[in-house]
Amino acid sequence: MRHFWGCILLIFAISCDSDSTNRNPFLQEVSFRFDLNLNLPLYSGLNTIGNPVFVGNNGVGTRGAFVIKSGLDTFFAFEASCPNHAPNACSTMTIDGQNVICSCENYTYSLFTGQQLDRPDDGNRYYDLLFYRATQSGNTITISN
Repeated sequence: MRHFWGCILLIFAISCDSDSTNRNPFLQEVSFRFDLNLNLPLYSGLNTIGNPVFVGNNGVGTRGAFVIKSGLDTFFAFEASCPNHAPNACSTMTIDGQNVICSCENYTYSLFTGQQLDRPDDGNRYYDLLFYRATQSGNTITISN
């Protein structure tokens, strides 16, 4: 029985990680909720898989959000501010097909996964896009954090 508890203690000790959070230090995680009506021309592009839309309304994230339809009933939403530096004049990213590009360093991120596609191999820590919840109810997509 002593060996059993020793093994359990060892498993807990090994599974502990000194980096307890994966939070991005550059972006605040603001609380918001915004509805997109797919019947409006501004958001009708979201009726097609792989067609991203920028939502730049006040109160939506830090610098807005990118929303993309990734499957029949699946939507993803991501923060529009580059996740690898503090928000500034060049940090609002732009859509390039199904990716977004930060004009500060020309980093490219996938809107299907949120991952940085051209991560430098310099030993520094780089962050992927900040994910927002996107749910569909009828013709309305709600993005929130």
